[in-house]
Amino acid sequence: MTTPPTPQKTVRIGGASGFWGDSMVAAPQLVKLGRLDYLVFDFLAETTMSILASARAKKPELGYATDFVDIAMKSVLAEVKRQGIKVVSNAGGINPHGCAAALQALADAEGVALRIAVVEGDDVSTQMPQLREAGTRDMFTGEALPEKVLSANAYLGALPIAAALAAGADVVITGRCVDSAVTLGPLMHEFGWQPGDHDLLASGSLAGHIIECGCQATGGLHTDWEDIPDWAHMGYPIVECHADGSFVVTKPEGTGGKVIRANVAEQLLYEIGDPGAYLLPDVSCDFREVVIEQLGADRVRVGPARGRAPSPSYKVSATQLDGFRCAGSMVFVGIDAEKKAVRTAEAIIERTGEILQQMGLPPFTSTYIEVIGSEWLYGPHARTRQVREVTMRVVANHPQKAALAMFAREIAPSGTSWAPGTTSPGGGRPAVSPLIKPFAFTLAKAAVPVAFVLGGERHAVEIPADVDGAAASPATEPPPFEEDGGEQVEVRLIELAWARSGDKGNLSNIGLIARRPEWLPLLWSRVTPQFVGDYFAHLVHGKVERFHLPGIASMNLLLHDALDGGGPSSMRMDPLGKGMAQMLLDATVQVPRRVAEAARAAR
Repeated sequence: MTTPPTPQKTVRIGGASGFWGDSMVAAPQLVKLGRLDYLVFDFLAETTMSILASARAKKPELGYATDFVDIAMKSVLAEVKRQGIKVVSNAGGINPHGCAAALQALADAEGVALRIAVVEGDDVSTQMPQLREAGTRDMFTGEALPEKVLSANAYLGALPIAAALAAGADVVITGRCVDSAVTLGPLMHEFGWQPGDHDLLASGSLAGHIIECGCQATGGLHTDWEDIPDWAHMGYPIVECHADGSFVVTKPEGTGGKVIRANVAEQLLYEIGDPGAYLLPDVSCDFREVVIEQLGADRVRVGPARGRAPSPSYKVSATQLDGFRCAGSMVFVGIDAEKKAVRTAEAIIERTGEILQQMGLPPFTSTYIEVIGSEWLYGPHARTRQVREVTMRVVANHPQKAALAMFAREIAPSGTSWAPGTTSPGGGRPAVSPLIKPFAFTLAKAAVPVAFVLGGERHAVEIPADVDGAAASPATEPPPFEEDGGEQVEVRLIELAWARSGDKGNLSNIGLIARRPEWLPLLWSRVTPQFVGDYFAHLVHGKVERFHLPGIASMNLLLHDALDGGGPSSMRMDPLGKGMAQMLLDATVQVPRRVAEAARAAR
C-alpha cells in the first residue's frame, strides 16, 4: 500500500496595512474571511517617522501608530485570540513600548490574555555624538550629521521577530524595521529558515514586499484601473507561503478588487532600486529572474527569488527639526485662471518677504508655487488649453514659526484684493507645522544590540556578522530589437506597458512592464535613460539608471534628485513620486505600424 504524500504546509499571512492611515475595514475583513495564520501591519514610511517624532516631542507617551491599537486591534482583538492568529506590526514607530502598553491596556479591558513582545535596538539616537565625531555623513547628500536630532532608527530585520514568535509571543511590536520583515519573521519561525538560507529569505522577503502596501497587490493603483471592480470593497492581500519559498497571492473571497499578474508585477517593482541588489538586513535579494504567473481567478504565483549574504551594516533613518513650513491655497475661477493664480502667489511672496524685512527677520529659506488643475507637474508636456478652475498652492519655509504665522495670515486677503474670481473652499488660515528633515546613513550591525522583551524579560538576539554579499551579478539587457524598415507610428507608452512609480527619499523609481514579453526589446530601444531624463528634465536633476528584469519582461528606471528632497522635505504636491509613472505612460514613442495596431487592438 502506497503511503500518500504529506501535504505541503501552507502559512497564510494577511497584509492589513500599507501605511499609517490605511482603511479601518482591512483588519476585520482579513480576520473574518481570510483563514489566517498571521495578520501583519506595515505603518512606517519615512514620512511617518517624521510625523511620529513630532508627535512624541509634544507628548512623550506618543510616537507610535495609534491606529494600530485604537482602530485595528480594537476591532479584532477577541476574534484574533479565538482563532489563534498571530499579529506582527511595526506600529511601535519610535516608541514601541508605549504602543505595547496601550495594546496591553486594551487587552486587559476586554479580558483577553495576550503575550506581547517588543523588539528593541532600532533606536540609535544615543550614538549620534560618537557618529558625528567619527565623521559620519548622509549617505545620499554627503552632509554632516546635524547637531540635534529628533530620532535615529536603524532598519532592523526579521530575526528578532522570528525569535519573539518562537518564545511564544501572540503579538510582536517593533520599531523601525524594513517593511517586508513583518512577513519574513513569521516565515522564518514557521519553516525554520536560517540566516544562511539566502534564497529562501529572499523569496520570503519578496512575499512581504508584495503585501506591504495593502491593496496595491489586489488591484490598487493598477495602470488599467478601469478593469478593477468594486473599489469600495477592495480585498486586502493574502500570501499563501510554502517552505520552499514559493507563494501565491490572493485575497478574501467575495471582496472587491482583482489579483492579476500585471498588478502584482507592478508591486514587485514598486520602490526598489537595482532589482539585482535589493538590500535588506537579512538578505541581499535578486528579483531579476522572478516569474509571476496567473493560476486562476484572484490567484497569482510568484517566485522564486535569489539571495546572497546581506550587508554588514544597517541603514539608519534619522530626523531633525529644520525650521517650519506653511502651505496655503486659494481657488481661481474664470478666464486666465492659471495666470491669475501665479500672479497672486508671486504677490503674496513679495508682500510677505517685505514684511519680514520690516520686522527685522531673515528671509524665507525657500518658497514654492504650484497651480493644481493646469498640469503644473507636466511642465513642458502640459497640454495647451485654457483652464477656468484652478487651485493655487503657495509654500514657504522659515526658521521661525512667527514668520510663517504672518505668511498664513496674508494669504486670505488675496480674495478681496487682486484677481477677479478668487475664492476659497474654507477651512480658515493654513497651519504652520514643524519642518522635519530626514537624513540617512549606515551603521555596522555590530554596533546595534538587538533584543526583544516578553513577559518583562529581555532576550538578546544574535545578528550574524555576514560577509558583504550585496554586489549583484552582472546586469543583462534584452536582445536587440529588430527593426523591420517599415512605417513608424507614434503611440503612447500606456499602449505598450504597465507602470508603477514610488520613492526612496529623493529618488523616484518607475517600473515599466511590457504588456507582451516580445515588446520589451522594443521598449528597451525607445525608453532609454536619455529619453527619460529629457522627458523629466523639468523635475529630475540627477542621472537616470535603468535595470532589466527578464523574469517579468520589465525594466526599472531609477531617477536621482527627482523629488525636491522627497518626503517631508519636498515642497511639491507629489513629494512621493506617485504620479511619475502616469506622466511617463503619456509620453509617445515611434514603433512599427504592426506593433501599434496590435497594441490598440488589445486595448
